[in-house]
Amino acid sequence: MTNDAELSVMVVDDEPGIRTALRANFLRHGWTVETASGVREAIRNSETRDFDLVVTDIRMPDGSGMDVMRAVRKTSPTTGVILLTAFGSVPDAVSAMRDGALDYLTKPIPFDRLQATAAQVIKRARQLSAIDSAAGDIVGRSTLLLRAIQRARAAASTDADVLIEAESGTGKELLARFIHDTSNRSRKPFIAVNCAAVPESLLESELFGHGRGAFTGAIASRSGKFELADGGTILLDEIGEMPLNLQPKLLRALQEREFERLGEGRSVHVDIRVIATTNVSLSAMVERGQFRADLFYRLNVIPLSLPPLRDRREDIPILARHFADKFSAQHGSIAPRLHQEFLERLQSHSWPGNVRELANFMRRLLTLSNSQELDASCFDVEFQGPPLVGRSSQLPTPPAALAAGTPIRQVERLHLEKTLALTDGNRTHAAELLGISLRTLRNKIREYGLPPRRYA
Repeated sequence: MTNDAELSVMVVDDEPGIRTALRANFLRHGWTVETASGVREAIRNSETRDFDLVVTDIRMPDGSGMDVMRAVRKTSPTTGVILLTAFGSVPDAVSAMRDGALDYLTKPIPFDRLQATAAQVIKRARQLSAIDSAAGDIVGRSTLLLRAIQRARAAASTDADVLIEAESGTGKELLARFIHDTSNRSRKPFIAVNCAAVPESLLESELFGHGRGAFTGAIASRSGKFELADGGTILLDEIGEMPLNLQPKLLRALQEREFERLGEGRSVHVDIRVIATTNVSLSAMVERGQFRADLFYRLNVIPLSLPPLRDRREDIPILARHFADKFSAQHGSIAPRLHQEFLERLQSHSWPGNVRELANFMRRLLTLSNSQELDASCFDVEFQGPPLVGRSSQLPTPPAALAAGTPIRQVERLHLEKTLALTDGNRTHAAELLGISLRTLRNKIREYGLPPRRYA
């Protein structure tokens, strides 16, 4: 139970009668109360002290209650916010809740409901703050995201291996780092290996190390990533790209926590926690014979996932402001104001590239624009102009020559060339757009005889 006597509230409303009534109600329940007659006064108050709760009208002559909410959140993330609204402007309050408010009440205000709502909002704000402070760079307050973080926190309390299956750009590595940072291994190394980025011929050596003379160029013994992660956590990113012929050795390393360096006969023992990530369904790969079933079951001790951005649209304004603050700080400038229409445009977009695409979009806007305000026109110009990297729906339309009956290989080659041209030859971005792995893209480039140096 929350002790009201220890709580403080700021009441913000331009109508004196409502301010007086709300103040009297909170005082009667033992709260410390401060009032403000408008947005500017409320922001000044929030700069000098923190409140447990802010109750603010949504429409006032000098601005919006949402401006109050944003200012309060910058200085005091643990503060709960309740919006007051007239019956006819309920949609504004609902929209504000997507933007970070925790509840709203319609006027006239039933005081018994106000007290119950206040207690719930403060509890919720503190829970969100606890998750925010522990989750590092994982930004958002949607129910789906919070559930994923809470499940990851539970996994972190064990030493069990974890498999994270989620779309590209959702933050799988961030979640893996969160698990490591909140585990009892946090003081030990966190080592990440991208299984798709390392050439197949070198992957075994990269993971397990090699002895001197194990292969041409191995002039000295070298420890692999498993040894470097001893005592800590190893992240096997894009585990679905692990070659089938290497999977038995990986399975033994996971089961026994021991392995042999390439070209050496002695066993190396390690104490590690393994987290694997993939943007494809490993169970589907098992059914197709592309991934070993026993390795899948060994990895899938604690399965986790992250929701795509289209399923947590309420987090988009929070992420947009996070990236605006982050990238502006990197440039030594003040973050621009994000208009509500701009945020609504962001929320209406599907973001197939997920959080990574949104981050790139915000970085580009802030780099190319000197404006202190971003409105709907900024979004429209970007998405009506040249296609954005990460927007598969905006790939160039194949020419009319590709009519029915055109050989599949010809269509695939042309589509591959156009995608690589779209991304200026960036293979990683091209692979994400095409929904294939980096290794598959490399193989396609070789298969079709495309110039390798052009697509680095």
